[in-house]
Amino acid sequence: MNEMTSTEEAAPEMVTATETETELIEKSSEVYDEEEDEKIHSQSQKKPVVAVLEAKSLPDIISAYLNYPDAAEEDLKKWETSYQKLSTAHKALLPHYPKKFQSLRRCVSMNSHFITNMLQAFEPPLDLSKYMSQRKTRVLSIEELQRMEGYDHSLKNYSADTRINNKTCEFYGGQFSVSLSSHDFLDSSLQTHVPLVDVDKVRWVMRNIVRDWGAEGQTTRDECYKPILEELDSLFPDRQKESTPPACLVPGAGLGRLALEISRLGFRSVGNEISYYMMICSNFILNYTQVLDEWTVYPWIYTNCNSLSENDQLRPVSIPDIHPASAGVTEGFSICCGDFLEVLFNESSHAGMWDAVVTCFFIDTTRNIIEYIETISKVVWINLGPLCYHFADIPGLENEMSIELSLEDVKRVASHYGFEIEKEQLIQRTVQIPGLCRRTATILSSGQ
Repeated sequence: MNEMTSTEEAAPEMVTATETETELIEKSSEVYDEEEDEKIHSQSQKKPVVAVLEAKSLPDIISAYLNYPDAAEEDLKKWETSYQKLSTAHKALLPHYPKKFQSLRRCVSMNSHFITNMLQAFEPPLDLSKYMSQRKTRVLSIEELQRMEGYDHSLKNYSADTRINNKTCEFYGGQFSVSLSSHDFLDSSLQTHVPLVDVDKVRWVMRNIVRDWGAEGQTTRDECYKPILEELDSLFPDRQKESTPPACLVPGAGLGRLALEISRLGFRSVGNEISYYMMICSNFILNYTQVLDEWTVYPWIYTNCNSLSENDQLRPVSIPDIHPASAGVTEGFSICCGDFLEVLFNESSHAGMWDAVVTCFFIDTTRNIIEYIETISKVVWINLGPLCYHFADIPGLENEMSIELSLEDVKRVASHYGFEIEKEQLIQRTVQIPGLCRRTATILSSGQ
């Protein structure tokens, strides 16, 4: 049984298949992420050489996280400068703005506190003292934050000496051999001034935390993850009776929630993610959070656009809404870093290893979608997502390959590689991004 979904703005991708049995679930919709966010993420979904470079650029990725408060402070100063340029009469119409800037700085410090603890939990544990001392903007201590109006009582320091006996999820470096010693990260010469686009990736991760690990992301998860989970459940009804759980690969695992939910269903779930921006965060949430709603972040503070009110922009989000260690995962739950074509499908030892592959908002992240379809064609494939090709129309990449197929062409290619589409469903839905921005559409469906 196959389902497909699309919006007015992008044709949907194709979904599930085996050589004799095909599952196709597609949904083209935005999930809290605006178009520029998708473009940022697309730059992480690259060929193996670039994946290796990403692994080797860990010091730059760490620097991007650590430069987050500096970049936020630059934005705040720009907003304050604009405010100061107003006439006295116009300023009088916005008397709350100075207090708003103070609140935004508090939110930045609390986000930075979360990031610092997250990095300290990254294995091997990082002593960030040198990085912290070299920054222009000082991140407030817990004690200082607690003296500020509206502080979060859940604030705590993660101890780099903390150890967990049983990890919820094992993390692997894929095919890459990268030195991650504490000495490397403590070397001040490795800390770099990163471009704003790298800090934007950090902000993108913070926004995606809401979708995967915040209670307010449940609606989005129900729309995108639930159809996949239901198809897996129906395709493998007797999995609990088997001596070995069926193995499911989740390329583009992001922050790991879908892979976790698949593991909870009774599958040996293996997420695969190429971005260390994502891996660092998912490792912290999956393996080091101890209670529900342990951390509070402020993901909406980065822009003044499309806010219904100041409270929208300053709205806190508590994470995680589920305690991963108590979620009942199946043994073998893990996440591997690297390009899934190379790391998990390129070696003969992986032949026949997977019973299913799940792709969610993923197959349009490649330069050659045909290669993805060909690779997955030996197993059951469940897919959900649009065809908003990430390498389409990116300035400066005019000479780079980007194969951008229509849905009909995707189906034709899939058929060539043995997929049988049993059911299709094309759905347009309403998506509301925080603020005033709305996308409305109708639902179109076709039966079997």
